[in-house]
Amino acid sequence: MPTKILVVDDEQDVEMLFKQKFRKEIKAEEFLFHFAFSGEDALSFMKTLNPFDIVLVLSDINMPGMTGLELLKQTKSLFPQLRVVMVTAYGDEKNFNEAKANGADDFLTKPVDFDLLKQRLAQINFA
Repeated sequence: MPTKILVVDDEQDVEMLFKQKFRKEIKAEEFLFHFAFSGEDALSFMKTLNPFDIVLVLSDINMPGMTGLELLKQTKSLFPQLRVVMVTAYGDEKNFNEAKANGADDFLTKPVDFDLLKQRLAQINFA
């Protein structure tokens, strides 16, 4: 059964990039990715799921409308079991501290180092 991950980013080309970088893992059914292009869409999608349908959210921080940090707060409030990794082009200390204070499980900077991301995913026990 694949590990289901929700990727949230207002840049729609991220979907193609993830599908390309995880092509082998997707084909082997190790991972199944869902994509949302705003915090609002991500939250709406998560509310339709059964518990544990998704085990990880990878969210951009800087998005129009609901920011990734706002999404993080609501996600951790509604779905405390979900792991949330924040992704941003701005690896500044303020965003890092706010993300950690609101329950982020990890923090990555853009451009995403997909080898590093795969290593971190391999270290997480999703059971």
